[in-house]
Amino acid sequence: MSCIHYKFSSKLNYDTVTFDGLHISLSDLKKTIMAREKLKAADCDLQITNAQTKEEYTDDNALIPKNSSVIIKRIPIGGVKSAGKSFVIDRSEPASGTSKAIDDSGTSISLAQLTKVENVLFCCC
Repeated sequence: MSCIHYKFSSKLNYDTVTFDGLHISLSDLKKTIMAREKLKAADCDLQITNAQTKEEYTDDNALIPKNSSVIIKRIPIGGVKSAGKSFVIDRSEPASGTSKAIDDSGTSISLAQLTKVENVLFCCC
């Protein structure tokens, strides 16, 4: 019997997968680990990296030699999503109504100019 030692990057101890032969394909290793860890293929994929060489296995047909140690990371199927929310506000047109200048301190500025300043501040922050 041959084996592969694996651990998730967040864990301290290795677990072992046993198989027959001198090597196991990446796709077979993923299927075996997902079954043992009760993970669903529809929810995530596994990123597998050789623990000694730091080589990431990306080809599902790649052969991983027996007695190798690998590090596993779960990754979402659709890729990594941004944690922050993005909002797009179109302020290219001034609000309805007429723009009038307000003169309280001797300086006047129009609503259109204020909108431009607000857009610059909104984009830079």
